[in-house]
This record gives sequence, C-alpha cells and structure tokens, in this order.
Amino acid sequence: MASTVTPSKKSPEAAPHTASSSARPGYGQLLRTRGAWTFLLPGFAARQPFAMLTISIVLLVQHTTGSYGVAGAAAAVTGVSMAVFAPYGGRLADRYGQRAVLLPGVIVHAASGLALTALALADAPLWALFAAAVPAGASVPQVGPMVRARWGVRLKGSPLMSTAAAFESVTDELTFVLGPLLATALCTGIDPAAGLVTEAALTLVGGLLFAAQKRTQPEVGGADGAHARGGHVSALRVPGVRVLIVAFLGIGSVFGGMQVSLAAFTESIGEPGLNGVLYGVFAAGNMLAGLACGAIAWKAAPQRRLLIGYAALALTASGLWAAQSVPTLAGLGLLVGMCVAPAIVTGYTLVEGLVPAGARTEAFTWLTGAVALGQALAVTVAGQLEDRFWDGAGFLVPMGGTVLALAVLVALRSRLAARPRGRTVARGVGHREPVAVD
Repeated sequence: MASTVTPSKKSPEAAPHTASSSARPGYGQLLRTRGAWTFLLPGFAARQPFAMLTISIVLLVQHTTGSYGVAGAAAAVTGVSMAVFAPYGGRLADRYGQRAVLLPGVIVHAASGLALTALALADAPLWALFAAAVPAGASVPQVGPMVRARWGVRLKGSPLMSTAAAFESVTDELTFVLGPLLATALCTGIDPAAGLVTEAALTLVGGLLFAAQKRTQPEVGGADGAHARGGHVSALRVPGVRVLIVAFLGIGSVFGGMQVSLAAFTESIGEPGLNGVLYGVFAAGNMLAGLACGAIAWKAAPQRRLLIGYAALALTASGLWAAQSVPTLAGLGLLVGMCVAPAIVTGYTLVEGLVPAGARTEAFTWLTGAVALGQALAVTVAGQLEDRFWDGAGFLVPMGGTVLALAVLVALRSRLAARPRGRTVARGVGHREPVAVD
C-alpha cells in the first residue's frame, strides 16, 4: 500500500536536501546540502563563547579570591542557571521561532557577563557574584541545539542525520579546543578579566549574525504542527530523553571536573599556561573521534553503540586521578576525549527517533542543559576537593559521574528504543498522523 502522508507545506528555502539519499552518507555530501552554509558559519561564530564562559569565570574569580572553591561555586551557579532555563528557551524557540529567542537573549547575556566581570574586579561579596551569574547562565544562547534543529528540517528522512549529528559534535568540540585556549591566553597573558569581556562581545556579535539567518530556521511549531494543534507537551515527557539526560549529566562531570582539576594541576607544577594546552588535547581527542563517528557507516544499533561508548568513557575517566605527570595526563585526557564524542554523537542521533520534530529544539536543549548542570556540579565538587585534599583530587569527579551514569544507562537501556513512526512517541507528547506503509 502506498503511503498516505500528506506533504507538509514548505518554503522554498526549507526544501530538504538535494543529494541522493541512496549515496553513502559522508561529510562532503552533508556540506553540499542546500542552504547549509548560511547557518553553519554564523552558528560556529556564535558557539565560541559557550566554551569560554566557565573557564573564564573560574580563572577570574580564582584570581580575585584566591580560592578554587569560590571560583567553582560562581561558575556552578552559571551552569545550574543555564541548565534550568535552557530547555524553556528551546521550547520558546520551537513555539515562536529561534530569532525571537536569540535577539533578547544575547543582549541580556552580554550585559550580565560584563556585570559579573565588574563585580569580581571590585571584590564584591559572593552573593553579588551569584546574583550576576544567574542571568548570565540563563541567557546563554543555545546555538548548538538550534543548528541541530535546522539540520533536522533540511535532512528530514535522510540517512545523513547521523552524519550531521557527528558533524555538530565535531563543531562543538572544535569550539572546546579553541575556546579554553583563547580564554586561558586572554586571562593569563593580558588580564584576568579579558576572557569574560571577550566572551560577552563574541556572544553579542555571533548571536546577532546567526539570528539574522531567518530563512533557514525551522517553521514555528515544527513540521508536525504540534503547536498549531495545541497538543505540544515538553520533550521531557519522553522516557528516552530522561535517560539521555542522565548520560549527558555524566558527560558534563567530565568537562567540569577536568577544567578545574587541570587548572589546579598546572598551577601546582608552576606552569599555569599548560592548562589550555592540556584541555585542548582532551578536546582534540573528542573532535577526532567525532570525525570518525560521522565517517563510519555504522551497522550496530545506536542504543548498543551508546552503551559500549559510555563504558569506555567511564573506564578511561577512572584513571585520571592517578596521573602524576604532564605527558601521562595528556595521554589519558586524549583517550577520555576520544570516548566522549561517540557518546554525544549517539545521544543526539537517538533524539531523532525518540522525539517529534516540533519538540526537538527543546529536547536538544535538555541535553545541552544536562551537560551544563553536570559541569556545574562537577566544578563545585572538584573545586572543593582541590582546596581540601591533594592536587588532582578533583579528577575523582569524572570517574564518579560517568560510572553512576553508566549504571543508569544499563538499567534503563530499553527506554532508548525509537518508537515506530506513525505512533505516539510518549504519553502526552502530541501524535503523528497514521502512516500506511508497504
């Protein structure tokens, strides 16, 4: 029986990819997708500040207070605020459009970042730093999820979706190579406040450029019209999304634990400038593995790939605390980074099968927010461990976070199975029209 699906209305610029879907998915084919470069380039520029924010706060506040614990707490407030508010921003973007959320968001974020910088330099009390950190985190522009949502529109039904997920992971990790290096160089080579000031400026300029790309943003309400029917419910109602959130919390513990612990380790050996280099090695491993994930034609199911990749991540992260030298730490950091990328890529790929189109930006921001929350908690705990115990004690945080998340993944792995198209994705999450299949 032929399909009875009625084609959704599309604008000329929202037409799907033109490359043959029978060809083997690859980066070259992906980048030839019509209209892709119009949002990729400004999206890359707008993403850079995301990787600079936490490390810039840590380095500035540690400089003004002398405590990694206080610095970690200030950065954690920003991360928690972002984790709490990011999904609501994603939901608003699904409902009202990305531009409507971005324009006020980047202005608030830039102003909040500059206020936090001024307060830190004025030796303001901790509560004042927290007060500025809340809007700074809440207004972080969620450009990565927005770019992923645009790919979802351009590649609807295409095998290139997995390649796009890998490409976006590589792009994210490239920012995590460049961002910490840039922030560390600015804070240690120019002024402790230079990192946050630059982050605010890049957010404003990059965010406005990305918001200007109106013709490639998803239609309001998504292709399935969930909002128009009034049936939209949060992507958090999808059981598989909740499991992925736990996995991404563990990934966040790796990022946060390594940021603080690497800074403390390099300072303890009198080489603070190596902090950005070591973190860059970790992010480079992540980026290289992400490239490989997109280039491989996978035969294993994504749920299985996630379990295997996450087990490798927990194993490698468990050895960080024992590193006693720069070469050893660099090597372990490279391996950990190479294990992070497959977990991130597969997690985002699973969203395509778990969540309807009208809620995907929100789903992506839940995962991004989970990374931020895990990073915030890790920064706080690692900072306390570094202050109270030996140099490198903060590396226990990535080990604990990934092992706990792996246990949850194994126990709830059945919830990651994609629901058949044409059926309800989860209780209360809209519905798709019945589709007749051959």
